[in-house]
Amino acid sequence: MDLFGTAGIRGSAEARVTPELALAVGRAVAAEVRAASEGKQTAEVVLARDGRVTGPAIAAAMESGLASGGVRVLRAGRLPTPALAHASQGRYGVMLTASHNPPTDNGIKLFRDGSEFDREAERAVEERVAGEGPPAAWDEWTESERVDTLGGYLDAVRAYAEGFGDDLDGLRVAVDCGNGMSAPATPTVLRELGAEVVTLNGNVDGHFPGRGSKPTPETLRDLRAFVADANEGVERPGRASVDDDGDVGDTEGFAFGVGHDGDSDRIVIVDADGDVVHEDTVLALLAERYTRESDAADPVVVTTPNASGRIDERVREAGGRADRVRLGALHEGIAAIRAEAAPGDDTRVVFAAEPWKHIHVGFGEWIDGVASAAVIARLVAESGLDALRAPITERPYRKVSVDCPDEAKPDVMERLGSTLPDAFPGATVDTDHGVRLEFPDASWALVRPSGTEPYVRVYAESDEVDELIAGVRAVVEDAVTTVGGGE
Repeated sequence: MDLFGTAGIRGSAEARVTPELALAVGRAVAAEVRAASEGKQTAEVVLARDGRVTGPAIAAAMESGLASGGVRVLRAGRLPTPALAHASQGRYGVMLTASHNPPTDNGIKLFRDGSEFDREAERAVEERVAGEGPPAAWDEWTESERVDTLGGYLDAVRAYAEGFGDDLDGLRVAVDCGNGMSAPATPTVLRELGAEVVTLNGNVDGHFPGRGSKPTPETLRDLRAFVADANEGVERPGRASVDDDGDVGDTEGFAFGVGHDGDSDRIVIVDADGDVVHEDTVLALLAERYTRESDAADPVVVTTPNASGRIDERVREAGGRADRVRLGALHEGIAAIRAEAAPGDDTRVVFAAEPWKHIHVGFGEWIDGVASAAVIARLVAESGLDALRAPITERPYRKVSVDCPDEAKPDVMERLGSTLPDAFPGATVDTDHGVRLEFPDASWALVRPSGTEPYVRVYAESDEVDELIAGVRAVVEDAVTTVGGGE
């Protein structure tokens, strides 16, 4: 049974992530929790959901499964996913969300002590679900309790962000909440830090009427136009005037814009011109800052194979190194670096991220778009977004998909492990997570199978990106044809 993808369980609420599945997963999680807690009924699981219409019914089923499995359930209501992760520190957590998927979907993410379940823990849950184990003894069933955890999380984000950059003091920020769970989070934190915030789609609505839940250049067109129009003709946008009494006076434009997905783990940054800042540029500027501020002898940034070489460049410049892990496994990468460090070595993960999703390791080991918004705002207040981007080399980047049946993917990737290096003999090759080619001029290409669709993905970054994409794609298409032809 393969329930879990790269980010928990996700799919149609009518056909896949149903109340029946939630009941079974809840009971399986309870069994795992009690096994790890030596059968103690005091073992706690915090349960939360996003704003989707199907959330209440699925939450009720999950609560029933957990309670009949004999663990104490703390119902936290509607939360951003990072807030649930924060609340799971020292215990377990279940978040019901389909993140950026359409409103017809829902999903299940599992946490232990602030970190997502690793593959071993997910497989253990899958085995228990497949085994359809019985509930706990009747006198071990529990009664749930309502808890309020959002305020503590927001206070913690604010306190953490204050360690970076400069006071916001009237910095103007536009935040498109996308009718998702950032609505009660990001605007509140930024205002408490001193920003003047204007929100778009700032009410929670599980139909996502304002825009698609996935923040992309297309779905964020209203935010982009709003920021660009407000900044038209403004020489220095984004700073309000503050008088001697601390009152905000006339304002002009916005320093930047923020877009979130449905559960607030993703973040997209829009500049003063209304253009989306490339996700790898945002990752690179944060990675460089964390590396420079670390006092570790060997600071490490964990990222993924599809992330840009600009990250490696900025981290190296700051005195650190980047280490890559498979998509959706940043938490596993953090654990692996720690496990591999020799006794006495001062090797430390200072930041972990994949495009759009950041783990601020000094704050917590979960993906957190709200914390990213707060930290970036403080850095922008200190230096300005343009100055933060200036040292980063932004080469052209492209991604394409090549049709490939799921059953052919293993043979196709095995073939590409030899044919791609043969086609590009000047490249350094890494086959840990797909096939990644790195060239002396800092160009790179990555080929990896999609985990959710019948495609092989091709990513490339180069000053001659069209030529590189075309060359790699031709080799991939030949591999798909050859394997399909039964060679």
